[in-house]
Amino acid sequence: MSLAELPGLRRAWLRVTLGGQGAVYKGRFTLTPQRSHEFPDLIRPMLAVLGDLPQGPGWAFEFKWDGVRATTYVRDDRLRVLTRNDLDASRTYPELHALTGLLTRPAVLDGEIVALDPEGRPNFSRLQSRIHTRRPTDDLLRRIPVSYYVFDLLHLDGRSLLGEPYTHRREALADLDLPAHPSIRVPPCFTDLPGETVQSIAADHGLEGVVAKRLDSRYDPGRRSPSWIKVPLIRTQEVVIGGWRPGEGRRSGTIGALLLGVPTPSGLRYAGKVGTGFTAPMLSDLQSRLHPLHRPTPPFKDEVPTDHARNAHWVNPVLVGEVQFRTWTPDGRLRHPSWRGLRPDKSPSDITA
Repeated sequence: MSLAELPGLRRAWLRVTLGGQGAVYKGRFTLTPQRSHEFPDLIRPMLAVLGDLPQGPGWAFEFKWDGVRATTYVRDDRLRVLTRNDLDASRTYPELHALTGLLTRPAVLDGEIVALDPEGRPNFSRLQSRIHTRRPTDDLLRRIPVSYYVFDLLHLDGRSLLGEPYTHRREALADLDLPAHPSIRVPPCFTDLPGETVQSIAADHGLEGVVAKRLDSRYDPGRRSPSWIKVPLIRTQEVVIGGWRPGEGRRSGTIGALLLGVPTPSGLRYAGKVGTGFTAPMLSDLQSRLHPLHRPTPPFKDEVPTDHARNAHWVNPVLVGEVQFRTWTPDGRLRHPSWRGLRPDKSPSDITA
């Protein structure tokens, strides 16, 4: 069975494959009576903190998907798709409009938009060409389709579920019984497997990591909460572009390296440079975006090393990207970073080291 099938697995397959362990919540529940709410215009996504796998009872574990976080609003055959920084991406990802046919009840869903590689693994680099395309062509939709992995239900039938515990929200999501669809999937959650086992499954399938969620946690919009803990297997860092150096040799006439920073309370701290991981379309897109952001001086609060600053072009620090890296150096620089792509769904104020 390919990884592409994993998010849509049935309970029976999970019980057999995982040695009889339950993977989703079973049985019915009754929602706590709540005051009726009008359909919301905006619910900002709850965020996880970085940490170690929690031990002991009281936790559910989900796979960490390598894509773009999105909240979807479905009502009266209409759909809105909002990214983490409140950008409307409804036209960027027309595949998600399948929700209007699968879901007949007004609802707000939380999930991740992913593009799969040939082995069926979510691949953020592959998603890049879709992130920056406002109106994708038929050819692009055919070459790089996306799927929406729904992992939370925030509002249903005029009733807010934000105050309900995680267990109730996941059961309500399961009770929607969304039909199987290549573009809309409800990935599993694991409640009676140890986190190490789920992490091992993620590693075996080349996934980005695991997210642990407290069973009794409510949904806190816009908050980075310790009730959700992300444990990545692939070490990544969101960064702000503060400048670039021209390329040489085969990269002559384009970008050779980006000069990166991480925001701190006292200003933008220099975090090093990255010169690998780029495709030709990425470099062309970056050059067009960086050119109008030119400024005469570095935007960093600390001094950039002379060998990094030589021939540098400085830019206003507004573009956010993501790198994969090995570790941090003692002086706070990224060791062996590789570029993964721009993150237009995030702003510099969202970033922490």
